[in-house]
Order: sequence, then structure tokens, then C-alpha cells
Amino acid sequence: QVQFVESGGGLVQAGGSLNLSCAASGDTFLINHMGWYRQTAGNQRELVATIDRGDNSNVADSLKGRSTITRASNTVHLQMNSLKFEDTAVYICNALSCGDRDYWGRGTQVTVSS
Repeated sequence: QVQFVESGGGLVQAGGSLNLSCAASGDTFLINHMGWYRQTAGNQRELVATIDRGDNSNVADSLKGRSTITRASNTVHLQMNSLKFEDTAVYICNALSCGDRDYWGRGTQVTVSS
């Protein structure tokens, strides 16, 4: 099993910045990709950004140019800048194992006030 400690969510004004962190523990040797997804009420979970062990990253088009994901061992950091009202969501940490099993954190709320 994999467990997560997520931090960094909160309330920010539009145009502001946040840095989300997610530290994984447990069977971390299983993990290949780590990253963040987000979800709003009534909508499907959507990818925000992921990064693999080789530091190859993938950022959603809606956040490209405004967000950077980095990884140090089993901790990922998501720096989000120029936040918009529509970035408001629960941000959920994810780890994908080499066997394509998903592990999910509990999520952290990000609220952007307009």
C-alpha cells in the first residue's frame, strides 16, 4: 500500500500562487508516476500534472505556462501561478505503479476567489 501526506491547499485571490506538496510512503518502490488530479462537484476527476522517475512531466493544457511539477524521490511539488477562479477544486495526489495500479490521496481544497 501507498499512503500520502498532502499539503499546501487553501484560499488565494485570483492571480495568486500556491504550492502543493505530496509525500508518499509505504510501498513506494512500486511507484512510477506521481502527480495531481483535480475534481469539482459533479464533474469527473481531471489530470493536472504528472511526473515520472525520469523527471518527464505532463501538464494539462489549461495549466501550461502557469504550473510546474517537480519531484524529489517520493515527494512531488506543484507550483501553480496566476491562479484563476476556474482552478478552484479539490486537488488529489496520485501515484501510478509500474503495474498500472492507481493510488489516491484524500485531496486538498484549493479555492481561488475572483
